[in-house]
Amino acid sequence: MTQHPSPTGGAPHSGAPARSMLSYLKWAFIVTGLGLALGGWLGWTTTGTLAGMLTILFICAVLAVLEISLSFDNAIVNANKLKSMTPIWQRRFLTWGILIAVFGMRIVFPLLIVVISARIGPWEAITLAAARPEEYAHIMEEAHLPIAAFGGTFLMMVGLSFFFDHEKDVHWVQWLERRMARHATIRGIEVAIVLVTVLIFSRLLDGADTQVFFSSAIWGLLTFLLVEVLGGLLDSTQKAVKGAAQGGLGAFLYLEVLDASFSFDGVIGAFALTQNLFIIAIGLGIGAMYVRSMTIMLVENGTLTEYRYLEHGAFYAIIALSVIMFMQSLVHIPEVITGLGGAALIGVSLWSSIRWNRVERGNAPASG
Repeated sequence: MTQHPSPTGGAPHSGAPARSMLSYLKWAFIVTGLGLALGGWLGWTTTGTLAGMLTILFICAVLAVLEISLSFDNAIVNANKLKSMTPIWQRRFLTWGILIAVFGMRIVFPLLIVVISARIGPWEAITLAAARPEEYAHIMEEAHLPIAAFGGTFLMMVGLSFFFDHEKDVHWVQWLERRMARHATIRGIEVAIVLVTVLIFSRLLDGADTQVFFSSAIWGLLTFLLVEVLGGLLDSTQKAVKGAAQGGLGAFLYLEVLDASFSFDGVIGAFALTQNLFIIAIGLGIGAMYVRSMTIMLVENGTLTEYRYLEHGAFYAIIALSVIMFMQSLVHIPEVITGLGGAALIGVSLWSSIRWNRVERGNAPASG
């Protein structure tokens, strides 16, 4: 078998042939084929008609596109974290991590919400999803408020932590990011901003929703801080061989919680298209594989280094997504707006990066 660069091991080895985009997407295409075949079989067995089968195939395809559009910024953030991890932990994240992402967040997580919310057993939740999907979807909708508060808080902390960094010296939106980097030395400034935002949104809710939103948001904040503390404690012993592996574990846990936060919006939004848990798992699982492929491509090709503002666009998209999740506690916001908004921010940052590269090449002295 041809030896390519390590699955996430940074830039390709010198002398190794550059991988084509199709080679990165190979497994995503395989999973797409298997997923659509499974979706077609599910559609035929549940409806018994060609039209019903084609409808379910279409829903699976739309869900996959929804997941890709919502999670492209997730791929960029994953790549940003992966490039500082050891190769062995990079591979572990892209194998075990993706299994957790696909099966854990797209199948187990919705079931767990129903188990907790309805106070029923796991097998009863599976039976409910298969036999009474309308009731299952209703329980998921009822759980949307705490999910939005938890995920929105965690993602806002992720986004603000990127910009409130006094060592950050590359700025896309100069007037804003310079000020944020300058004030990064103020201890806990990101936490203060997030708490003020949470207080504002909790005050806009009524009755018991206020307490549910606030307590869920606090748990989201605590989860971020605990993961950061855990990563710091593990990374502090990174000089030892065992410690290096533990440091990778801290980053691994961070990425898993981050992926979970990104998945909240897609899983809940999927119920607007179908109430069938298994169709949702197929569609979102296909999309998650493309996110994995994009992550590997970004790391191996050094794309984040080549396009200097791409990370900025992704983290702005994360902050925008966190605000949207907060706003969804008050009003419904179509998932297409969430996906297109994030894609637009990343697209503009990519265009700015390309323009900056052209200016730099134009200013470079001619070799003589």
